[in-house]
Amino acid sequence: MRAAFRAMAITAALAAAWPGQAAEPAPTPVQLRPATRSAHAQQAPILAAAWAGARAVAVGAHGTVLLSDDRGASWRQASMVPTQLTLTGLSFANEREGWAVGHGGVVLHTQDGGERWQLQRSELSRDRPLFAVHFFDRERGVAVGLWSLVLLTRDGGRHWQTQELAPPPGYQRADLNLFGLFAGPEGGLYAAAEKGYVLHSADGGQSWDYLSTGYRGSFWSGLALPDGVLLVGGLRGALYRSGDNGRSWSRIEQASKAAITAWAQTGERSCIAVGQDGLQLLSVDNGASFRAAPRQDRARLAAVLANEDRPALLFSGQGPLTSQP
Repeated sequence: MRAAFRAMAITAALAAAWPGQAAEPAPTPVQLRPATRSAHAQQAPILAAAWAGARAVAVGAHGTVLLSDDRGASWRQASMVPTQLTLTGLSFANEREGWAVGHGGVVLHTQDGGERWQLQRSELSRDRPLFAVHFFDRERGVAVGLWSLVLLTRDGGRHWQTQELAPPPGYQRADLNLFGLFAGPEGGLYAAAEKGYVLHSADGGQSWDYLSTGYRGSFWSGLALPDGVLLVGGLRGALYRSGDNGRSWSRIEQASKAAITAWAQTGERSCIAVGQDGLQLLSVDNGASFRAAPRQDRARLAAVLANEDRPALLFSGQGPLTSQP
């Protein structure tokens, strides 16, 4: 079987895939203990970030949730997080209501912009991690994870329904790991997956199509731009672009072989991709070409947030980073 944990992990705790079998469940009392408040929380590995209005929120290892109300100049720890499990995905419907997902199949919900979180879902009998979550509004959300796991909610996360996927073309079962979610300007939803697939849903996650890029490795994340442009990135610096909503794809060549882990749109036609070894790729032509601007510290970057007219916010295995290269 495939790795039980997110193979793109860029931190010491998540640096290697765990092949062979699904993860063994940890003791329930340990998993459900609240996250520890720590003076060193700002150095915790961060795996996802999102804007809650003007507030930046970041989540990661050991149930860490960090908040910034000055656009990344300073950070503090959330006051209450009900789990120490690693959190891997984050989505806000507005400035107050957000959801985080992670290991143990946990779904957390906040109603105050990330200060306090409540547990909405967990699956502690086996660790089938959730890797990403997206909410269209306060009620409708989708979460994805290990072995083609897709969960839907239509009541703000109070109830989650497993959505069965059809197998990919030529396969007998649906068991791809779904690593990232990103929404298109027309309301479509996309999932970055293994074996070079991007999944597409036009109905809020109820049904999905498989878009083949021609790649054979894993994609970790993606970005939808205007005019039908889709960008996905993954293992060994693989970067693919579609200009027709995923019907055809071409590879964008770039020198780095570092894994691409996250994207952000920074302007009408500009975007940034980040990844391992301090990888930063910048585009100003709607993703047609990219310029490399690697960080000298080779930080393992896992998330990025566009920051209005300021430098993008970066997140790594050592927590949030300054914008200096």
